[in-house]
Amino acid sequence: MTGLQLANLDDFLARRWEDVVELALQHLAAVAISLALATAIGVLIGLLVWDRPVPRSVSLTAAGIAITIPSLALLALLSPVLGLGWAPTIVSLVFYSLLPIVRNTVVGLREVPGHLVESARGMGMTPAAVLLRIQLPLAWPVIVTGIRVAAQLTVGIAAIAAYVAGPGLGVYIFRGLSSLGSVNALNFALTGTLCVVLLALLIDGAFVLITRYSTPRGLRA
Repeated sequence: MTGLQLANLDDFLARRWEDVVELALQHLAAVAISLALATAIGVLIGLLVWDRPVPRSVSLTAAGIAITIPSLALLALLSPVLGLGWAPTIVSLVFYSLLPIVRNTVVGLREVPGHLVESARGMGMTPAAVLLRIQLPLAWPVIVTGIRVAAQLTVGIAAIAAYVAGPGLGVYIFRGLSSLGSVNALNFALTGTLCVVLLALLIDGAFVLITRYSTPRGLRA
């Protein structure tokens, strides 16, 4: 039976390719929105705490504990408050994206050589100028690596958001799992899963290019 279902996968995709494309675009939109919000929040938190030991430890510990919360449990907790669909999906994705972004922002800024910062200050640069022109450019490769890790997390977790009627390819995965034994159950689950993997690879490839072309030439490997 499994072989027959797999043999019909081409026909299944030919009939439903518009649905697949729409769900993939929804998935990508959810990842992009949540990643943009998480980057803004995470980098801001990193900038505020990187040179303050107690707030830094509290922030990293809180983010580390938060990421251990099972995604299904978090979605179940959010849905009575935010309803179903996009809202709990975006909030949960932002929630899980914060740890790698905050951590890498802190690590990147702490790794900037102190003598460069002191030299910049000695030249009369203001703290804001030192941050924007010296520290952030030098820390950027590490920060963008954290954003890249967060992107991979959100692609996978976004699929689980179908549990609360969220957008994206998880709809096909859950439909397949909920109809096991039916003719197209495997086709739904396999299509959703393969598209999530493909989307993750495409996003990762995009981040390779972003890292390469947004990193100052002197810092490129």
